[in-house]
This record gives sequence, structure tokens and C-alpha cells, in this order.
Amino acid sequence: MRALVKVAQAPGLELQNVPVPIPGPGDVIVRVAATSLCGTDYHIYRWDEWAQGRIHPPRIIGHEMCGEVVDLGPGVSSVTIGDYVAAESHLTCGVCFQCRTGNAHVCKNYRILGVDLDGSYAEYVRLPARVLWNTSRDIPPELACLQEPLGNAVHAALAEDITGQSVLITGCGPTGLFATAVARTAGAGLLIASDISDYRLALAKQLGADHVVKAGSGDGDVIERLTDGQGVDVALEMSGNPTAIHTAFRFVKNGGRVTLFGIPEAPVSFDMTNEIIFKGIRVFGITGRKLFQTWYRLAGLFKAGLNIMPVVTHTLPLERFAEGFDLIAKGQCGKIVLLP
Repeated sequence: MRALVKVAQAPGLELQNVPVPIPGPGDVIVRVAATSLCGTDYHIYRWDEWAQGRIHPPRIIGHEMCGEVVDLGPGVSSVTIGDYVAAESHLTCGVCFQCRTGNAHVCKNYRILGVDLDGSYAEYVRLPARVLWNTSRDIPPELACLQEPLGNAVHAALAEDITGQSVLITGCGPTGLFATAVARTAGAGLLIASDISDYRLALAKQLGADHVVKAGSGDGDVIERLTDGQGVDVALEMSGNPTAIHTAFRFVKNGGRVTLFGIPEAPVSFDMTNEIIFKGIRVFGITGRKLFQTWYRLAGLFKAGLNIMPVVTHTLPLERFAEGFDLIAKGQCGKIVLLP
């Protein structure tokens, strides 16, 4: 089969012919219909400091996917050949304190598809049956493969109820765009999206943002005016940019909620006394998705009319992967889907 492989400790990937995987006990083989590019994969492609300390070549990368079950290993009964599935990319241990107390999404011993074992940038992928998610065939592959990263946005936006509330989203990368669509579908009242990119702000508008604000160009005055000087009920920080983080804390109202999903490149300093304690706000750190609570909630949102199609700006064949990563580097894309 064809697969994108990180073959050496250096930037780039290679498209190679490699053996089709064989299922072991509890495993299945999925023929990949669609798989999307993720920021994690971009780190691996660039071979930055994080990737250098985490990835051990050779490794087939990729973890956001959907496809059809084509082979079963011994002991598999939860899926059958022909099932249309997506997959949870975090493979949890099932025995640590977090796993045993309903918090498997922060398992202390988890492994990641495409990082610790071969992933989905390939024609076939081997997966434990327990991480598969049966998916409605009404959802096309270019959207079904996005359920895993979309789950991040669901978990971030709906850590608490947002029905009728004012929401500020800082950072309109793919997950911020997903969060915009989720907040709209979940009944947010006023929905404001902020970013430095006009391209991404236009996408946020398509996904239901009431107002889009260019970060750094009088955005504070606009947010003050839109909220009558009160600030927002909920701030979803999706970028990791230090200025955006301060914006989220500054413009959440007293007693409000800040959810932090974006990953800063370095430690960030802030005024804890005035930005958190004296405002009496609640701060949520978000990593991954709740297993599998968020997946069930996501299925319900699709039934409620959640539309993420505008986020998918490019679909490419597997061999044009470098074009996709170049678009990510330039910020001229939403979500990019590869079709093996």
C-alpha cells in the first residue's frame, strides 16, 4: 500500500510502498477513505523541537480519519466487515486512576495514533476495535474524518452550557472554526470571532459568527461596544497566542468562563489577581475529547444540523501532501483532507 512515512530525523515525509498491516488480537484493518491534516502532523512534517523529542522514525503519521472495516483480528465482535467508522486517536491504558474514574481523555499512559504507532496517512491502517466509532453513512468521508478534531471543539465549547450566552472565540484556525459552528448550533446568543487573518474571519462568518473582529486593530473597542461594556459570558481561546490569551481574560465578564485550548510556544505570564481571582471566573484546560461522551454529543449535534462543510477548504490526493502543508504554513486554508 501507499503511505506517508517519516523516514528520518529531518523535515519532510516520503510517499512509500509499504506492507498492508495485519490485524492482531482485538485489532481491525480499516481502508482509509479520508484523512485530514492536523497541526500535530505539521509539527512532525517541519521536524520542530517537539517532534524531535517525540517521534521515532520510521513512522506512518496521521490520526484524523474515516474508512471501511475490511479485516478483523481474533476476538473482535464490536464491529463487522463493511462498517463505516471513524476513530479515537488516543489509545488509553484503561487501568490508571484517570481511566478508572471517567477521565480517560487525560489518561497518564495514553498512546497516539500516528505518533506512537503507525497512523492514517495510508491506504490501510490497523486499529484496536475499541477506539472505532460507527458513523452514519449520511456523513460524507471529507466530514466523517473530521470527527476527532471536531470533538476537541465540542469539548471546549460545551464544557458548560452556552445556550443564550455571549461567546468570544479567539483564533479561527480549524478548531476555532469548528468551535464557531458548534457554539452556533448549541444556541449561543452573541457570537464573536477574532483572528489576524481576513481569510479565516470570512470562514468564521460562514459558520455562524455574528461579528468578526480583526485582532490588533481596535478589537477591544469593538468587543466592549458589542457587549455594552460587560464583556462576554464565555471566552474560548483557540490560538495559543499570548495576546489572544490576554484578550480572552480581559473581555470575559466577572463570573464568566474562559476555556483554554490553544497551545502557546512558551510560558505565558498574566495577572492572576486581576484576570482570574478578582473576576471570579472559571478556567478550563482542554485536551482531546471526553471518551466517548464527546463522541455521542457530536453525533447529536450533527442530527441537530451542525454544518462544518465551510471548514473543509481543500481536498487533495495523498501524493499532493506537500501542497497541503504549504497551505497550512501560509494560513491560507481551513481543514485539508487527503484522499488515499
